[in-house]
Amino acid sequence: MKAAFTLEGKVAVVTGSGQGLGQGMALGLAEAGADIVGVNYGPTAETKEKVEALGRKYTELVADLSKEEEVYRVVKEALQSVDKVDILVNNAGIIRRTEVENFSDKDWHDVIDVNQHAVFKLCREFGKHMLENGSGRIINVASMLSYQGGLRVPSYTASKHAVAGLTKSFANEWAGRGVNVNAIAPGYFATANTAPLRADEDRSASILSRIPKGDWGTPDDLKGPVVFLASDASSYVTGHILCVDGGWMSS
Repeated sequence: MKAAFTLEGKVAVVTGSGQGLGQGMALGLAEAGADIVGVNYGPTAETKEKVEALGRKYTELVADLSKEEEVYRVVKEALQSVDKVDILVNNAGIIRRTEVENFSDKDWHDVIDVNQHAVFKLCREFGKHMLENGSGRIINVASMLSYQGGLRVPSYTASKHAVAGLTKSFANEWAGRGVNVNAIAPGYFATANTAPLRADEDRSASILSRIPKGDWGTPDDLKGPVVFLASDASSYVTGHILCVDGGWMSS
């Protein structure tokens, strides 16, 4: 079974690998043997240092994924910098919080552009490369809000519902062509995105009361799931959304 989980000789593109969940998944993939192409809004010296300390190669691409031309540049430069891309992790995402009656058009479009439009285009473009090679793994990052409505985050909720649907759509078309497409739906993790929730004592207590594990997740909790979905161990798994939530969805 050890061989089924190895990623030796593989290259993984991870968007948003500079911190939080993206960094945790990038490190998990590197620990399993993969070289990493990190795509971020700014420099990611810490992730680069940690990946290279594991003996793996880290290639950094700086891009604003809200801009269509930047998405296509990322694909072009990634494929120029490595021989092939075996794994794509669509993790980069943003969130805006405002009551729905006051939610602005700008906040709507800003979130949809990164969380939905960029995910679709990166899946499609890197997927073409994987189809040519006859193999590949795409792992999108969904959310508990792929299933629920949430509070004060309409664009984020809509985008994460879309990520779930896109995952299934791509999986249906590519399952017989060597490219598996799945998603991870993290629960409530201690990251920058959830800082406002954790700072609100009442809201934090309400959230924790529903999590059977009783605490917030950490980036390390995504290492095993992402390696599983990126490796041969999940060769018969596609179109699946794996909840990593401390039991939230079952409570």
